Amino acid sequence: MIRRDALDQLPVRTALPALRAALDGPGSAVLCAPPGTGKTTSVPLDLAGLTGEGPVRRVLVAEPRRMAARAAARRMAWLLGEEVGTGAAPAQGWGPVGFTVRGERRAGPRTTVEVVTTGVLLQRLQRDPELAGVDVVVLDECHERHLDADTSAAFLLDVRETLRPELRLVAASATTDAEGWARLLGGAQGAAPVVEATGVSHPVEVVWAPPERPVRPAHGTRVDPALLTHVAGVVRRALRERTGDVLCFLPGVGEIGRVAGELAGVDAEVLQVHGRAPAEVQDAVLAGGNGVRRVVLATSVAESSLTVPGVRVVVDSGLARVPRTDHARGLSALTTVRASRAAARQRAGRAGREAPGAVYRCWAEGEDGRLPAFPDPEIRVADLTAFALQAACWGDPAADGLALLDAPPAGALAAAREVLTAIGAVDGAGRATERGVRMARLGLHPRLARALLDGAPEVGVRRAAEVVALLSEEPPRAYGDDLAAAWRTARRDGDAYGARWRQEARRLASAAGESRGGSGAGGEPRGGSAAGADGGRGAGAQLTDDAVAGLVAALAFPERVARARRKGSYLMASGTGAELAGAQAGGGHRPGSSGPGDGSGLRDAEWLAVAVADRPVAAASARVRLAAVIDEETACAAAPALYASGEEVRWSEGDVVARRVTRLGAIELAARPLTAPDPGLLRDAVVSGLRREGLGLLRWSAAAVSLRQRMAFVHRELGAPWPDVSDAALLECVEEWLGVELGRARRRADLERVDAGQALARLLPWATGEAARFDELAPERIEVPSGSRVRVDYGGAQPVLAVKLQELFGWQESPRVAGGRVPVLVHLLSPAGRPAAVTADLASFWRDGYRSVRAELRGRYPKHPWPEDPSTAEPTRHTSARLKRG
Repeated sequence: MIRRDALDQLPVRTALPALRAALDGPGSAVLCAPPGTGKTTSVPLDLAGLTGEGPVRRVLVAEPRRMAARAAARRMAWLLGEEVGTGAAPAQGWGPVGFTVRGERRAGPRTTVEVVTTGVLLQRLQRDPELAGVDVVVLDECHERHLDADTSAAFLLDVRETLRPELRLVAASATTDAEGWARLLGGAQGAAPVVEATGVSHPVEVVWAPPERPVRPAHGTRVDPALLTHVAGVVRRALRERTGDVLCFLPGVGEIGRVAGELAGVDAEVLQVHGRAPAEVQDAVLAGGNGVRRVVLATSVAESSLTVPGVRVVVDSGLARVPRTDHARGLSALTTVRASRAAARQRAGRAGREAPGAVYRCWAEGEDGRLPAFPDPEIRVADLTAFALQAACWGDPAADGLALLDAPPAGALAAAREVLTAIGAVDGAGRATERGVRMARLGLHPRLARALLDGAPEVGVRRAAEVVALLSEEPPRAYGDDLAAAWRTARRDGDAYGARWRQEARRLASAAGESRGGSGAGGEPRGGSAAGADGGRGAGAQLTDDAVAGLVAALAFPERVARARRKGSYLMASGTGAELAGAQAGGGHRPGSSGPGDGSGLRDAEWLAVAVADRPVAAASARVRLAAVIDEETACAAAPALYASGEEVRWSEGDVVARRVTRLGAIELAARPLTAPDPGLLRDAVVSGLRREGLGLLRWSAAAVSLRQRMAFVHRELGAPWPDVSDAALLECVEEWLGVELGRARRRADLERVDAGQALARLLPWATGEAARFDELAPERIEVPSGSRVRVDYGGAQPVLAVKLQELFGWQESPRVAGGRVPVLVHLLSPAGRPAAVTADLASFWRDGYRSVRAELRGRYPKHPWPEDPSTAEPTRHTSARLKRG
């Protein structure tokens, strides 16, 4: 029986007429409704005609998370007076409301409203682009901008435009960019209608509760334990000051476990809710507390789509965990960031769903305005390999024909295509291969799909599926950092993770068997006839768990195979360093497993296949979170595209090193000296050394330095065709002016013998004939009245002629260079060669400055001539006595 009273109380029902009109007209709409209004549960029932209004239609509701999909389906079934999966016996088909998430389906032909995850929706669209039998698709919580949701929206719009214009689309959210989504859904016809529902929101008091002392910012997946202790203290404070259940938001499973430990002894039931939590725990949280006060510790899964009954207080840590990709190092991982203001509003709204409430925010009010307004769309920051494969299978490898709110970054998309090409998922033009289509249909990241497809023939389908399931559903930190040991622990343990892992392993084994032509979980590895542990035969079945885990991990992440540099430190084939993690604070590990820290079974391994790694802020190396021991043969077999052998001539440690090297990416496997290296490679290595260490490797005589200074002066004053001889310019064209010498150079010592001045002279403009004027424009020496030829210094901003004062007697004007454009700065020296005066206008100096200089020098050097009128006097290099004798 329909619970009409509960339905009629939902505020969103006032917006249903406008929503129906929009779908009957343009066929698409954006629904904006605050939390608690019933947009997730009431709207699909109404659009499906299950509430008695309107025609019966089949509605597909896409949720970003499995937990939200299950909860929404159960709530809708409750509103209809049924339960998901029990409205009818399975033999007769499931009831009118069902759900499908990865590994679990409770829906059938009689299902009118089906709730799916966006990942399941993508798989369905790839198999059946027309979505046969579906009349309406509701994309819920589209403001969260998950990559699967954005991709699903783009595919659905493509379907509407080309295959099924009658398919109706609704983008629903509590806080969203309504205008952006309206433009996207409307397409060429103009913006789609925006339907708004006003909710009856209960007031939520904001309490600012920052830590008393500063805490370290989160980096990677690490959160300062002091902050978690503070959050636990705020929860205790909220229990004292308020009534009702407390919902506390934390970034991840580890932080939830830490805070749960800190809350031991509180007078309340402490529950942990996250994506890994068993379905029965999630159901218990959403069912209510049965009179027992509760503290619900949750990740962002509880931000939207769910109502946790009894919650009157929210404690917000202010943190969120989001995907980030380091494309330069090939590392993809979750990282901890400050939650956006939009997320904070969503979280606070959980306290006001049923009655007035309060939110305790664990940061200062002054920091609030500095938080990002909205979370970053995943398409801007996440690994795009899966997206690129979806786009290729859809027939748009460049993704430039997809209607997306944000275009994928070109660099990230290019990196994704490189991975897909390497694993054979796309061809040279970026089109999906048959193998790529099989990968896409496995519901895995393409890397893991490659490991499953290529690993199954080697180790058996079941064992490959079990390891891939571990990599897909990353095991708890307590399982340790040794993948093989974690595999053994998962098989042995009956905890929630173990149950979920076994279910996923069964799904993957079945999917892989179908992909290989129906061999099923008993598929055979290559080899002889001995029965294997998983129904296979031969050498693959005889492999140890460690060997199987290592091979599968290496197939998934070939560029992360790593060789030891020293104990606990590795170099990955990608060129990134990797360090085994130290002992984790508050950690420890299960007996029989290889936990993190000094006791890790990985520490003495020569080779590793790194499955999970992150890079702490400001760290040069990655930190290994999960890896398996392998050998060199396995590493090379898993990464054949990275295996290369050839001549390697490079500049290293100040000299040329020539070797024949065998490498696996950045890892050097073997090397021997080359006696007759390729001349072109030698030349490139010498050029590299010059550019790295500078022109000081050459021999710079005084004449060479002088020539370079003169050339620089002429270039500065006259420009082209006179060459630029700065360090940057010379290094840029080093092969032009050092061509002959480079051809003869084999090592550093050869460069040190090169006369830089002789080589520089080649750059003068000989071809135009201008070079003949060089000595005229920048003379190396100038003849002064005494007959001396004095060197000009071009090393400063202006040419300098340093000469004894008496040698210039009779000279009326200062000399000029650069075709008369630039006066030479004359440094007038005493008979002892010490500076006496400086002038660029010699005539003015004789007239105005000479008298005072004469008075000073005459007394100091009485044996030298000091005429009254130097402009008419005889120049000399000698004393007065010597002049008389002459």
